[in-house]
Amino acid sequence: MPLDLSAPIYLPCAQGVEPLLAAECRALLPDGTPVDERRGGVCVTAGPVEAMRLNLHSRLAQRVLWPVRGNGYRDEHDLYRAACEVDWPTWITPDQTLRVDTSAWRSPLKSLNFATLRIKDAVCDVLREKAGARPSVDTQRPHLPLVLHLGPEDFMLYVDLSGEALFKRGWRDARGGRVDVKGEAPLKETLAAAMLAAAGWQGREEDGPLLDPCCGAGTIAIEAAQMACGMAPGLQRAFAFEKLAPFRAHLPDWQRLKAQARAAIHAPRVAVHAGDVSFRMTDFAQRNAERAGVAHAIQFKTADALQRPAPAANGVIVMNPPYGERIAAKGSGQGESSREQFEEGNASAFYEGLAAQWKRQYAGWSAWVLTPELKLPSLMRLKESRRVPMFNGPIECRLFRFDMVAGSAR
Repeated sequence: MPLDLSAPIYLPCAQGVEPLLAAECRALLPDGTPVDERRGGVCVTAGPVEAMRLNLHSRLAQRVLWPVRGNGYRDEHDLYRAACEVDWPTWITPDQTLRVDTSAWRSPLKSLNFATLRIKDAVCDVLREKAGARPSVDTQRPHLPLVLHLGPEDFMLYVDLSGEALFKRGWRDARGGRVDVKGEAPLKETLAAAMLAAAGWQGREEDGPLLDPCCGAGTIAIEAAQMACGMAPGLQRAFAFEKLAPFRAHLPDWQRLKAQARAAIHAPRVAVHAGDVSFRMTDFAQRNAERAGVAHAIQFKTADALQRPAPAANGVIVMNPPYGERIAAKGSGQGESSREQFEEGNASAFYEGLAAQWKRQYAGWSAWVLTPELKLPSLMRLKESRRVPMFNGPIECRLFRFDMVAGSAR
């Protein structure tokens, strides 16, 4: 049965990233493809091959969702009746598994769990009626992951073509790229990519070298290095659509897309520098880069951000300094002064020292700093040239840009 192309594919993203994701979709899809920026994501009118390409190449989307049913609703029974109209045997067999995830915005329903249950019941009842048996639920790795979005009056039910969220690029270890340090919260790859996109850094020679002096697990540097090498973010992972029956006819296209992506990888076009004050964290980030296939493209150096000299005459700093959940020191090592300041709660001293170092050593550089501290320019005694609202999970942040000149930036 051919796929229904009447409704647009939906790509959710972090709040504030919508215009960046819309621009990315326009770059990835054929000219003239309708791209509609929405609250919390982007809609694109495209087919299955384009959906595969978005999964493989998008750095900013959280998932790629294929619409199967949408309508107005008043209660959970309306959801059940609408879901029963979907031809579920074309998507799943009784021997396979499913999972339903539900989100809501100003929904009149009192229980999202009950709404989830009714969608699951509809799929199982249709399969039992048409195939004589029902599928089971697998909350970890289902064959058919479904996503239900509930609005004030309308709902939309999607098949999640990505499976696992797209920030999972496939290179983190079994612990998710975390170290056994209390308070460590690694930056998601999609947010690191959004920071780079907001900075206009695309890994081109004209973008100049990139530095993350507080690299932590190395996420920003790894994203940047993959961009500098032309490496698609989804090359090292699997996707849910690869096992879905309606996409089987398009698997030759999928193999072609992956072959093209592998052939497009090249030597890094621009230098990427990274490091941390802790030897342990720098080593950990380097091992992550090795798993991501870009260790050759990043120059790691253990150094205190307050003392590290500029690696080039000009370039771009992109960093996510420690804050909140990341306030604990990342590990033992030499030169812990900047981390110790955070341990003691003296963030202002760290930022003042960082600004002084930039004015001494980084004239000609631009710096992009992600932080929930809205008074960061005052703490650094610098004048920002841009501030971009972004969310790091539930934490509302700002991405500040500072253009460095010698002596003062006021």
